[in-house]
Amino acid sequence: MLLVIDHNNRAMQHQALRTMFEARKRVFIDLLKWDLPALAGRYELDQFDDVHATYLMVTDGDANHLASARLLQTTRPALLDSLFPELVAGAIPQGPDVLEITRFCLSPGIGARRRREARDTLLVALAEHALDNGISTYVGVADLAWFRQIQTFGWDCDALGAPVLHRGQALTGLRIDIDPSTLAKLAAAGIAAADGAIAAHAA
Repeated sequence: MLLVIDHNNRAMQHQALRTMFEARKRVFIDLLKWDLPALAGRYELDQFDDVHATYLMVTDGDANHLASARLLQTTRPALLDSLFPELVAGAIPQGPDVLEITRFCLSPGIGARRRREARDTLLVALAEHALDNGISTYVGVADLAWFRQIQTFGWDCDALGAPVLHRGQALTGLRIDIDPSTLAKLAAAGIAAADGAIAAHAA
């Protein structure tokens, strides 16, 4: 099932948010070894997990996290302009039709097939969310290997500048342009939502 969580319904989604923050801790701190604090030793949150953040989350039938992404408004401080401006050659894309994708997270330990289904559902949801809300561009920060994988998903994805070494890791600023052809491009690359996932949210 797909959830869209923002300031309007955040108070009603404690279970989903809790399992998402736990998954982020397991992925970004335990597995990837990012130098991030863990709230109560269990949850990964930062200063951008505030009332202005929107989360797209794929969950199981019990509201447990399978995959998620955090969307930040670029009309407010976000990661790219606040922490990684050196990744952009020229002006940083910003505006009401530009959102930043951060904390793209797939739950570990759910099996390769289920992870792939959750990932693909989330990718389709990101495109549909943009189309439904007048978003023309996503921006973000990725390590070089992840950036190259993002490019294989079929949508229009380009680097915003040359990779920069940060704490021993090559990072890239990226932009993904969304238009009415994006869903067909994802489908042509083999990216499709799990049966019923998007419809369940719409209902």
